[in-house]
Amino acid sequence: MKSSQYHYQNRVWQTSKSLPLASPAQLVLTFGCRQLASSKEFQSELRLAFPDADIIGCSTSGEIIDTEVFDETMVVNELTFEHTETQCRSINLDDFASFDAAISSLAESLPFEHLKHVLVISDGQNVNGTDLAEKLMTKLPTKVTISGGLAGDGDRFNETIVWHNDKVSAKQIVLCGFYGDQLQVGFGSAGGWVPFGPERLITKSEANELYELDGQSALELYKEYLGEFASELPASALRFPLCLKNENNGDFTVRTILNIDESSNSLIFAGDIPEGQYVTLMRANTGKLIDGAQLSAQQSLDIAGCDDPDFALLISCVGRRLVLQQESEYELESVQEVLGEGCTLGGFYSYGELSPRGFENRCLLHNQTMTVTTFKEHN
Repeated sequence: MKSSQYHYQNRVWQTSKSLPLASPAQLVLTFGCRQLASSKEFQSELRLAFPDADIIGCSTSGEIIDTEVFDETMVVNELTFEHTETQCRSINLDDFASFDAAISSLAESLPFEHLKHVLVISDGQNVNGTDLAEKLMTKLPTKVTISGGLAGDGDRFNETIVWHNDKVSAKQIVLCGFYGDQLQVGFGSAGGWVPFGPERLITKSEANELYELDGQSALELYKEYLGEFASELPASALRFPLCLKNENNGDFTVRTILNIDESSNSLIFAGDIPEGQYVTLMRANTGKLIDGAQLSAQQSLDIAGCDDPDFALLISCVGRRLVLQQESEYELESVQEVLGEGCTLGGFYSYGELSPRGFENRCLLHNQTMTVTTFKEHN
């Protein structure tokens, strides 16, 4: 497996090497500015460089290349495999009568024989990430692992887009299947947020929309905690995600706000917020966030059973970036310390992360985590 990276900024390729001419790469992962992705000129330039590749990616809340973060640029990750086949499929939700029908069609369009891992890149504004993860789990073979993320749009929360070759739009979801026995895939996801305050009962919610906690307006409660930052909602709510506790097994999941609805006094999350469960507000500690990133990298090595991956896809939550700000690169450096400088790092800041937890195959929606997927191909 070989990987190369290219960085397009201010209408100029910033990397020391220019784009290849007719590369044999099978897969190109591109993350960045939605205006660039929609440019026919830019699309043509990529297609000339990678004539046989599936080119997939999404808009972001920050592009990751190595241990640096950029905005309004385009990061291009060229992946060439020797013994592994990749196949990509995509759908637009507007073409289907229901979400279930869309995901069924998408998952079943991938060949299942020898399928090892599926990478998911999804619209981040119009998709319930919990629903996406659960439906993919039911439609794909049991032993197939799933990871990926939801597209971002900075801290604007206006529109996210996903692309697959020349199809560039909102409400799009793309799957990339990896086939073969000589590819090792690892994954890890960790946060570092600290719960504070009392547990609160979810007394009114519907799917991923939260109305009441302990019988009080959840939106008004958030505004109280945010104080002077309340006027910056929904972006400022990323400073206080919710810790959702599963009363059946004691597990907890972090949920982050994507939007607010003043007319219904509600908060809209990236995943489900079930009535009857308990939540606690969380806040950030910079050191713990960086420790969480390091832990996710170590988990990915443990899962893969190797310590020298070729390429790592890093998907970190926009909320982490808003808290870490100029220290965001520290979490990328902490990942590199674990994976080694021989591993190429690429990815993006997202509106949600998808990955199994630990050694379980079950894919979950995560929020406010650093999620790492590593790839290593053996001869």
